[in-house]
Amino acid sequence: MHPGFIDLVFPVRSRLAPCWLPGTAGLVFYDELVSGDRELDVVVFGATGFVGRLVAGYLAGHAPEGVRIGLAGRSAQRLADVRARLGAAASAWPLLVADSADRASVAGLARAARVVVSTAGPYRRQGLALVEACAAAGTCYADLCGEVLFMRDSIDRCHELAAGTGARIVHCCGFDSIPSDLGVLLLHQAARADDAGDLQDTTLVVTALKGGVSGGTLASGMGQWDEMRASAELRRQAGDPYALSPDRAAEPDLGDERELDWVRYDSDLRIWTGPFPMAGINTRVVRRSNALQGWAYGRRFRYREVTGFGASPAAPLLAGAAATALKALEAGLAFGPSRALLGQLLPAPGQGPSETTRRSGFFRLQIHTRTSTGARYLATIEARGDPGYAATSVMLGESALCLALDHDRLPGRAGVLTPATATGTTLAGRLVAAGHTLATQRTTQ
Repeated sequence: MHPGFIDLVFPVRSRLAPCWLPGTAGLVFYDELVSGDRELDVVVFGATGFVGRLVAGYLAGHAPEGVRIGLAGRSAQRLADVRARLGAAASAWPLLVADSADRASVAGLARAARVVVSTAGPYRRQGLALVEACAAAGTCYADLCGEVLFMRDSIDRCHELAAGTGARIVHCCGFDSIPSDLGVLLLHQAARADDAGDLQDTTLVVTALKGGVSGGTLASGMGQWDEMRASAELRRQAGDPYALSPDRAAEPDLGDERELDWVRYDSDLRIWTGPFPMAGINTRVVRRSNALQGWAYGRRFRYREVTGFGASPAAPLLAGAAATALKALEAGLAFGPSRALLGQLLPAPGQGPSETTRRSGFFRLQIHTRTSTGARYLATIEARGDPGYAATSVMLGESALCLALDHDRLPGRAGVLTPATATGTTLAGRLVAAGHTLATQRTTQ
């Protein structure tokens, strides 16, 4: 260790932990770090986990020179091992030892950075203390949460606090729900630019998707399933299409907006459709975006998400097989003995798709909308890389950089937000520059 080289390893549960800083002759104390400007721009919390390592790797390769990045987690040794594998760009990144179960620890973490990125789920079980700490400290926060119940807790406990401190708390900054949320925002802006009226019937169709699954994602999903099985009230809350609304009573009554759970022929799109597993979170995020913007998309905005199987004679059979497999998996995870068996076959927490799978993955989505004047628009969103991991590491990494570096170009909002309402088209521009496709066009059908 020598002056000018950061090798910062400190337990943030203690504000008096010593650390080295560049240009100093010796140790300084953590109280000095937080008394003025934030020492770090971005901290990746959960950096030793599967997705945390991918996000750290993306930042090491793509963050602009001079951005101050730190890695946080429970083990200094594991953090050091992760940093060592990231190459020269990350060799001086500070390491922060923090534990989500220790409120003083996460409070110190929040005070140390301008933006905290959390990949440490399941979030409802262990993530709320960090959100509260960031909201209290005026620190922006982004995560990969796909848990409706956690997000509802976060809104109820932290929205007003974060709005007061100026913190942007942004959940779902990965494949769920950035493509959905930004895609609908771009459609709204295209229709508004043409003076074509409000968005009404809007459908996201998954046209192609290839990827894997990680143990952390499975653990998060199973945790929420367990809670809902044990509580009728939580089942009702999670099943509400407007579960994340800032004003549930003000939401329009548009009939049944629940997710598609079986095969259906869509006569408007002229294709066979089936369930999309992530619709349950994405649709609620998009509806929250509409409400947070004063129902800017329209008071009769209807949004759903499906998997598209085309119009060939085989399409309904393929849709039926996919829907049956999804229901079988859900049933297997809900039943104790079969869950134990699946637990031996599926990835454990900390494990995920291989590098080959991550590189060969991709997704292609289309969002179709019809406006109140009858105009039709189409958004196309696609990217290379496993949707939940390779592509998601780009989305979360760019979300963090957007919150840290582009704050003067972001919507003037604070609180518990969504990708669309927190970062808007600024993040869309970043993702396009990173190789993603986010495009809209007016169509005749």
